[in-house]
Amino acid sequence: MASWQEFDRQAPELAQVARRLMDAYRHKVLATVRKDGSPRVSGVETSFKDGELWIGSMSQAVKAADLLRDPRMAIHVTSRDPEGEDPSTWEGDLKLAGRAVEITDAAVLASYGMPGPGSHLFRIELTEVAWTRVEGDEIVIDGWREGVGVRQFRRK
Repeated sequence: MASWQEFDRQAPELAQVARRLMDAYRHKVLATVRKDGSPRVSGVETSFKDGELWIGSMSQAVKAADLLRDPRMAIHVTSRDPEGEDPSTWEGDLKLAGRAVEITDAAVLASYGMPGPGSHLFRIELTEVAWTRVEGDEIVIDGWREGVGVRQFRRK
């Protein structure tokens, strides 16, 4: 699994786009795995600090329980619809996958201003990132996978 810093070193152009989209939209969608193996989606906010990508959760939130039981997760960053009739004006959406590692160190939690006892702080470790957009009459996907690097896919 790669930290955000490692992803940024391996794929700086894609990381720059990913960071811009993540910073532009406060609310994202987090996908986790329920106890029975089915998917769950929850709203989540992300932050960047010390070269890492972070998410937090209130005490007793089901998304935290999911991540503590099974750290696999995905984050989807949606964006505004394209302006007018030209789909190329759409800035695209972003998907990240990997795992969430809970941080329990009291000093780290205090430095992040966690809201109270029982709150959870997770550092995100990445396995893949994909930016999907439209260019002309093609769907373009720039994808990064750990150990593979960046590849671009185009479809009409």
